[in-house]
Amino acid sequence: MSKLLPPQTIKLAAGVALCLLAGFIGSIATTPKVGSPWYAGLARPSFSPPGWLFAPVWTILYLMMGVALYLVWRKGLAVEGVKVALAVFLAQLVLNALWSFAFFGAESPLYGLVVIVALWVTIVATIVVFAPISRTAAVLLVPYILWVSFATILNASIYLLNR
Repeated sequence: MSKLLPPQTIKLAAGVALCLLAGFIGSIATTPKVGSPWYAGLARPSFSPPGWLFAPVWTILYLMMGVALYLVWRKGLAVEGVKVALAVFLAQLVLNALWSFAFFGAESPLYGLVVIVALWVTIVATIVVFAPISRTAAVLLVPYILWVSFATILNASIYLLNR
């Protein structure tokens, strides 16, 4: 008979799985459009990274996000600020997945820009509410906010080039 996994291991696995699930959901809108005539026809700025870079970067970021989520969640829901921190984290995770549907699914750099600006704000809010609970969790989100900052500039550039 196998032993049950410790609750902390389950929380870590669930946190990582939730973040990877958000990425998978976003890929439902992204994957079919990456090779589409619409996407191929978009003017992109010279600093656009190669397409192959996005999947590994996002995978690493989702893993880091999942660990950050776990570090806050493991403190327990009774700890002051944890419930709010988890709610803010979940809000940014929803916006993260929603961006793909706004930009790729709706074929709208403008909608994507609106969503990514909201995402950027909620990531900053997540870092702020995570910091007093787990400094490590907040630090794990720094590469995420840096990448989304770059992605916001890229999205804005694509919008401006294709108005």
